[in-house]
Amino acid sequence: MRAHAYALAAALCAVPALAAAQNPVSDAYRSQVDRAARIIPAAVEMFPADKFGYRPTASQMSVAQVAVHLVEEGNYWLCSHVTGVAEPQRAKVDTMSSRETLLTALRASFDFCKTSASNLTDAQLADSIESFGPRKTTRANMLLITVGDWEDHYSQLSNYLRLNGMLPPTAQRRGGM
Repeated sequence: MRAHAYALAAALCAVPALAAAQNPVSDAYRSQVDRAARIIPAAVEMFPADKFGYRPTASQMSVAQVAVHLVEEGNYWLCSHVTGVAEPQRAKVDTMSSRETLLTALRASFDFCKTSASNLTDAQLADSIESFGPRKTTRANMLLITVGDWEDHYSQLSNYLRLNGMLPPTAQRRGGM
């Protein structure tokens, strides 16, 4: 009887590992959502309110414009297309919104990305979906576009922080290192 209990316990412990291995791309996407949801708002939050209009040159986006872009043109639309989950009704933000309002909206947009990704499977990634304009693409391609957009804007914010004498979140020392 005891041997059966050990075998059952071992089998139950293996189930989560097997499930995770069945969706390696979706799992990697969820990991990237978690990372972006942590580092991008942290980078934006490092800027004081009087620096939300900062941009190195007139042709670049300001800190506020990056935040608005991620909320209004990025996260909700992209994550909805990656996962097939409809965008929620929400209040819109713009560059005249307060720092706190922009940060709250940015975090909420990443929360949507997290919750919408929770049921994504690799089997869905070949689905044909609407892309920009009348074009079609796959969920997998939209997933790559989304992660690329996050990396692009985090890099942008990191450079803005460094130009203002601050270290971006991923460049800061972690405890114990």
